[in-house]
This record gives sequence, C-alpha cells and structure tokens, in this order.
Amino acid sequence: MENLFEVHAETRTDEGKGASRRLRHAGKVPAVVYGTEKKPVSISLDHNQFIRHLAEEAFYAHILTLVIDGKKNQVVLKDLQRHPANDNKIIHADFLRVDAKHEMTMTIPLHFTNEEKSVGVKAGGQVAHLMSEVEITCLPKDLPEFIEVDVAKLGMDESIHLSELTLPKGVSLTALSHGQEEHLEEGERSSYDQAIVSIHEPRVAQVEEEDADVADDAEEAKKDEE
Repeated sequence: MENLFEVHAETRTDEGKGASRRLRHAGKVPAVVYGTEKKPVSISLDHNQFIRHLAEEAFYAHILTLVIDGKKNQVVLKDLQRHPANDNKIIHADFLRVDAKHEMTMTIPLHFTNEEKSVGVKAGGQVAHLMSEVEITCLPKDLPEFIEVDVAKLGMDESIHLSELTLPKGVSLTALSHGQEEHLEEGERSSYDQAIVSIHEPRVAQVEEEDADVADDAEEAKKDEE
C-alpha cells in the first residue's frame, strides 16, 4: 500500500511558464519547497500519484515526508492550485519545510459531531456551518488533523464561536491571537471571535410564519373597515 504521507519528487532546473506547461503535458506537477531559511527548491511530482494523496483529507493537515531525489524532507502542503475547470487537475503546489523548534501556521478542517442529537435539531432547527476550517498556530509535533466541534448541546437560535472550541494542547487559533478589542461591554464578543456553527428555524418555516402574520393583519384590517 502506498504511504499516504510520503511524496516522491525530482528537482527541476528548467523553470518558467513554458517549462511548467511541458511538465503538465508529461503528467507532472510543478512545485516548490521553501522555508527554514534554506533556498527554495523547484521540484516536479507525478500527477497521478499526487492526486491519490490529495483524495485523503488527512494529507492536508499532516507532516509529510517529501523525498526529493532520494533525500527526505519534513514538510507540509502549504498551497495548492487546481485547474479552474477541473478539480482533479493540479496546476502547482507549494510545500513548506518544518522545523521542530519553530511554530507553524496551518489551516485545519472542522469536524462537526452529534448534529442529529443536538437540542436545536430535535426542536425542529437546522444546522448551518458558518466555517469549515480554521487557521491555527502550533509546533509541528502538536499539529492536529482536524478539530472536533460537538453540537449536541446547541439549542435553537444559538451559535458556537471560535473561543468556545476545545483545542488540543499546544494549539492556538490565529484569529484570536490579535488581542482583545478595547471598550467591549460585558458579554460582548470581539469581532475576531466569529461564529462557526449555528442552529435556526428552517427558512421555509420562517416564510410560512411571516405569510400567516401578513394574512392575519389583512383579515383584521378588513374587519376594521367593515
């Protein structure tokens, strides 16, 4: 079985748009590796092998072993460019070297659990995911594959905010590291503390209720005229 977290690559010296186009025609993906105060290195990947890695969610938030001409490098996938008309065609990739002693910033997916069991859903509400991922800062050893959001206790017309997430040890949210805003009233949230999930009455039910109210108002107005 192919190792999900090991990617094989070759160095390339021919750069530019023309060179990248030729690589893609040959079934390769042009990419670059940078970071840790070393010079960036231009590389190429086998497209078919790379796309198999990308099919796994864990690949995007995991320390990867990038094997370049037989030499192993510890990296993370930092950026990915897909073809605008075909998600299965990769145009370019960026890898960031990691240093065990230095913190890194990564985007991590959110996994929502217990939605059907939540208080608000049982009351007839509908779950709305306002975020699907968050940006975190941590040391490489503390990098989580995802962050779990338990919505079991979330009621109707309630939300869960960034500050209410349960984070793994050593992990912080970059959005909340900007410092507290001044002049906040008691109970008021910082503009950085955004909601990530909420439960509200379905829109169809809201419209029906509003239509019923309008009909009642019209009926009362008609009676007043009579």
